[in-house]
Amino acid sequence: MDIPLSRYQCISLDRIQSSCGFPNSFSVDEITGEKSFYRRLFFPFSSRIRRTPFSQIRCSSVERGLQPRPKLKPSNSELHVENEAQVNGTGLRKPISELSGQIEKLVLFKRYHEALELFEILEMQGAYDLDSETYDALVSACIGLKSIGGVKKVYNYMIGTGFNPDEYLRNRVLLMHVKCGMMIDARRLFDEMPEKNIFSWNSIIWGLVDAGDYFEAFRLFLTTWQEFSEAESRMFVTMIQASAGLGLISAGRQLHSCLLKTGVGGDIFVACALIDMYSKCGSIEDAQCVFDQMPEKTTVGWNSIIAGYALHGYSEEALSMYHEMRDSGVKIDHFTFSTIIRICARLASLEHAKQAHAALVRHGFGLDIVANTALVDLYSKWGRIEDARHVFDMMPHKNVISWNALIAGYGNHGRGVEAVEMFEQMLRGRMVPNHVTFLAVLSACSYSGLSDCGWEIFESMSRDHKIKPRAMHYACMIELLGREGLLDEAFALIRDAPFEPTVNMWAALLTACRVHKNLELGKFAAEKLYGMGPEKLSNYVVLLNIYNSSGRFEEAAAVTHTLKRRGLRMLPACSWIEIKKQPYGFLSGDKWHPQSKEIYQKLDDLMLEISKHGYIPQERFLLPDVDEQEGRVLLYHSEKLAIAFGLISTSDWTPLQIVQSHRICDDCHTAIKLIALVTKREIVVRDASRFHHFKDGSCSCGDYW
Repeated sequence: MDIPLSRYQCISLDRIQSSCGFPNSFSVDEITGEKSFYRRLFFPFSSRIRRTPFSQIRCSSVERGLQPRPKLKPSNSELHVENEAQVNGTGLRKPISELSGQIEKLVLFKRYHEALELFEILEMQGAYDLDSETYDALVSACIGLKSIGGVKKVYNYMIGTGFNPDEYLRNRVLLMHVKCGMMIDARRLFDEMPEKNIFSWNSIIWGLVDAGDYFEAFRLFLTTWQEFSEAESRMFVTMIQASAGLGLISAGRQLHSCLLKTGVGGDIFVACALIDMYSKCGSIEDAQCVFDQMPEKTTVGWNSIIAGYALHGYSEEALSMYHEMRDSGVKIDHFTFSTIIRICARLASLEHAKQAHAALVRHGFGLDIVANTALVDLYSKWGRIEDARHVFDMMPHKNVISWNALIAGYGNHGRGVEAVEMFEQMLRGRMVPNHVTFLAVLSACSYSGLSDCGWEIFESMSRDHKIKPRAMHYACMIELLGREGLLDEAFALIRDAPFEPTVNMWAALLTACRVHKNLELGKFAAEKLYGMGPEKLSNYVVLLNIYNSSGRFEEAAAVTHTLKRRGLRMLPACSWIEIKKQPYGFLSGDKWHPQSKEIYQKLDDLMLEISKHGYIPQERFLLPDVDEQEGRVLLYHSEKLAIAFGLISTSDWTPLQIVQSHRICDDCHTAIKLIALVTKREIVVRDASRFHHFKDGSCSCGDYW
């Protein structure tokens, strides 16, 4: 039985029949730089705006070269054309018609690999003359597989046999190159096209935006507008995405205005693109306004506004929007849950995260790879590395991001051996690592002091995996050398790097100099950092601690004076602890909590107890990255208050989990190790640097952070 073949045509939207147009004096060639781009990007309208009445709506594919070709059903006799028959004296043979038709049928049922394999058989047997329908099917197969090799074979065969495609097939070939990321070849094809219609412009502009070439996309968009005096909603969506990529809210607003004047501003896809654009350009208020005016709030619309709030740090507002979405009855998808899970990680709310996890399973996304990867990341960041491993093991399918999340989680918890084991297991499973994978495993090696293993993995990047180490990988190796006290070797690695040293590389060396009290090299590293980013407070603070620890108080005073002169002052450190599903925050030395008396009494008792084990306040370390005011309340830093509150509010066997906004100071680090010893508690502190697992008088960081 014959299987009917589908036409792979692209049905375009109706033309926006308006009087939109640029003045005749406008020249696209004048867009030569960023300033002129900002100045000349405008969309003027005449006073009359014409709209297409519904009675005139019709398919516009015919006038744009996308019409399907009439195809007669072949007779039985025509199905047995001899293989060697010549066509028009060109020397090309007609293929076995059943074989050519089979290619089209395989594509129809999305069996793309088999279709391309069948094409390769035809290609190897000789120069067969393929018709437009077969080429169209092969184009669909290449797009479906995103096969660059397939694109090259099909296109080269088309050119080699002298086939002359019509406008429809030229557009399909252009789209094939664009969809497979071959933008250099796509641009050449576009420039060589004898005739271009709106579909041609849509394809190339979309490809440029997808490749991140936003300025060129805008240039072609302006040319399109001049030539056609129209644009479809999908082209506007593409250009709105370009505005978001450039961070140009002014261009986005002009596009928004143009959409409103042409009457397509209420389109669902346009509205979602506008919400995303305004969010990424920093105007969450405009994004909310567009969302409020949506005639129908879809799942994508809700996801866009929630992600917008999360992007700007409005985590509580994002969580509130999620609750509204849930109550509205709109379908919640895996993207919603993955966003909410990340918001819970930022809010330090394990209880909300557990609820999101339960809802994820309830809604049937318990096996979703994106949402589960977010859960692995969440539990890792919340110190629940065993829970993260459990979620990971239950995932039926894992991608490289899933592996990266777990490897990074083990590394941040000071469990470098497990991180390396997971990395090796990943390689054994034939999963291809990327640069983020190597960053995670090298960070794990540096955190745990696995020097030999770290160097072997670092050298294998270019040797075995053909991945060129980046600056962040070099920073890990500098930290690894610094942990071992090999400061000269660390400095040599910076000096011999095949690129200019970055802030992270010098910062890693500066940290090593602080730990090992190398004043001269630390001062040199700090000076390098000042030249790269003098406004970064933490670099000054590390140098200040180096001077203080070395007794160079005059130099320390000079650094303090520089801080004041530059107006640099870190916000007070804050620590959070969750007790009975309720989060509590503490600032250093504050007494706002109703149980302040009991908290301070408990902390004083702890200080007395740990002093019997050799604890002496380290007054020279006024701050790791906090201000002098906190140095005056050294005994009552925020993390100590949070721990004291946790001890009086939980059972004796309950581990304590603290989140700290800054890097924990040396004095608190020493004190918490001894508090964990005398109370027999396990205390986990997540600071701005990493996780610290305090247990039995020691810390997982090995006193290097």
